[in-house]
Amino acid sequence: MSVKFDDFLQEQLQDPEFKKEYEALQPEHAIIQAIIDARQQSGLTQKELSERTGIAQGDISKLERGNANPSIRTLQRLAAGMGMKLRLEFLPYVAGAVLKR
Repeated sequence: MSVKFDDFLQEQLQDPEFKKEYEALQPEHAIIQAIIDARQQSGLTQKELSERTGIAQGDISKLERGNANPSIRTLQRLAAGMGMKLRLEFLPYVAGAVLKR
């Protein structure tokens, strides 16, 4: 019998300690997903993005796997290589949730 990841995650999120740690990682996961989504939206492979930015393809792969923490400068280089600009926001919390625009 196999358990789907989403079902397993929902079960684990019932544990308050696990949920707190999982939610603490949300900003990192959001950055990783934003990089992947932007690159794919640009129609670029990691190799093509590497060629445009001068950032090694292996380093782009590490960023997309969550095995590296990019600097703001690196994020700006990635954005420029995809023909995009970087936007960083601080949003207020409301009743434990972040307001979305």
